[in-house]
Amino acid sequence: MFDIGEQLTVPDEFSEQERRSGLVWRQLVAGAMAGTVSRTGTAPLDRLKVFLQVHGSTSRGINLRSGRRGMVQEGGVVSLWRGNGINVLKIAPESAIKFMAYEQIKWLIRGSKEGGSLRVQERFIAGSLAGATAQTIIYPMEVLKTQLTLRNTGQYSGMADCARQIIKTEGVQAFYRGYLPNMLGIIPYAGIDLAVYETLENACLQRYCVDSADPGVLVLLGCGTISSTCGQLASYPLALIRTRMQAQALSEGKPKLTMVGQFKYIISHEGVPVLYRGITPNFLKVVPAVSISYVYGVRAHEESSGGGLLD
Repeated sequence: MFDIGEQLTVPDEFSEQERRSGLVWRQLVAGAMAGTVSRTGTAPLDRLKVFLQVHGSTSRGINLRSGRRGMVQEGGVVSLWRGNGINVLKIAPESAIKFMAYEQIKWLIRGSKEGGSLRVQERFIAGSLAGATAQTIIYPMEVLKTQLTLRNTGQYSGMADCARQIIKTEGVQAFYRGYLPNMLGIIPYAGIDLAVYETLENACLQRYCVDSADPGVLVLLGCGTISSTCGQLASYPLALIRTRMQAQALSEGKPKLTMVGQFKYIISHEGVPVLYRGITPNFLKVVPAVSISYVYGVRAHEESSGGGLLD
């Protein structure tokens, strides 16, 4: 699966021989490096998405162009990458935790059964639980990322200062604002992404790759792009609610709405379409993120396997 800066479905599966050879950790390092490059390359679109999710309804006439122009005027071109540092920092621990949790959950699902691959629904359950485990552990970094992404010039001196201000204003519990919609969002995203991806891949294999088990790079990229887009459509309203709740961590004097309260407020005051505000830059980043992540991940893995950079 590909890293586009959203919730991933499930980690790769490895054989016992691949685990003993150390391939697993080389893959994780390669994936983290690929994720770093892809997220940094698409960070301006990610910041614009968060900006539209939180401020779009209060700024009339705001769109992709005016939003980007406003951010550049406020803090210069470099401001388009605000929040990217912590977004990159959480890739490695999140990937490692998710992989280890996924392996343990698969083992529990299989029970005494040895060998064989899991069915789609079993992989969906294992992937969702593994994603929930990883998100629970690294979620405070998600809240920090949102705050750093939305900050004005000079508001915080760095990640540590932002964390201190959140604790001083609201306490440690603020680091789990938006946790519930985030967890609920994993289920439709992971389920639809995985189901669509495997359905498309199998259809392509049966129709165009009769004599080969390798569908090719372009087919994988296409399947990954379409499945991720479908997953986002299903889970985006929950992602928007999550981001708005995260943004409340330092909003003094304003009511702290719950998940249900946010839904009711948006629907009654702003309208149902607002639940998808900011999804355009999210879609725009899918193709470049998938392409960068895949190409760089392959190169990084080849380096690691051939005694190069990662060795």
